[in-house]
Amino acid sequence: MAGVVVDASRMHLTKNDWAELLDALSRLVGKQLLEIHTYDFYAGNGVWRALPGDIRARIITLIFEWLSERKHDIVYSAVDKEKFYSERGSGPYADDIGSVWRFMALHICLAIQKHFQGLEKNKGNTVLVFDNEEGEASNFIGLIRNPPEWTDSYYKRKRRPVQLDQIIDVPYFGDSRHVGLIQLADFVSFFLRKYVEIQMGVSPSYEDEPRLVEEWARSALALSIPKSAIYLQRGRCNCADLFYRCAPSCLLN
Repeated sequence: MAGVVVDASRMHLTKNDWAELLDALSRLVGKQLLEIHTYDFYAGNGVWRALPGDIRARIITLIFEWLSERKHDIVYSAVDKEKFYSERGSGPYADDIGSVWRFMALHICLAIQKHFQGLEKNKGNTVLVFDNEEGEASNFIGLIRNPPEWTDSYYKRKRRPVQLDQIIDVPYFGDSRHVGLIQLADFVSFFLRKYVEIQMGVSPSYEDEPRLVEEWARSALALSIPKSAIYLQRGRCNCADLFYRCAPSCLLN
């Protein structure tokens, strides 16, 4: 799971640029596109079938270069499912977390809180917008409205501040067809996942895939909020250590 952290004062520029990208790709394939389904785009499925792989690869590189120029941050979380289900069977947090999706979404909220609480005059300035997850939305909103106390140690909450005080209200959910930045977050997430899969032994689909995917993943990770807010290398509390233990090892090194 990945998120794009956008300053509201510059958000409209990124939204407009993404819409222009969709228009350009629509002209390229001869069909109006409402969104980029990254899986289909990468695989050359559907409307992308006639677009050669080297052209698609160049477009991916250009999108990451464009994102870097926008100077937005990204935040991410990843789960090795085998580790996650092992932790659920033995740890005390299963009832609070519930699912892999909720685990990663909670981790992203905690990482955002930890990183941005150090900024001056920044209390309650973050709005979270997730892609539609009908089966998760209600439970996740309840989790963020009343976070379990064991999450407080992740960002060293003191007694006086309310929990997750960087976040305005509850998370919102939107349709990716209408929210370009959700599409952009999905794009980033796809290549981080592809990188992890290859590192964990999934066979590449073509000869240059390991090299290209690593380049794209490194472009994404270079934009990340500090790793100390996501996967702290030492001095972890029990909460931070839970997310660390469940992460794919290739993202910890």
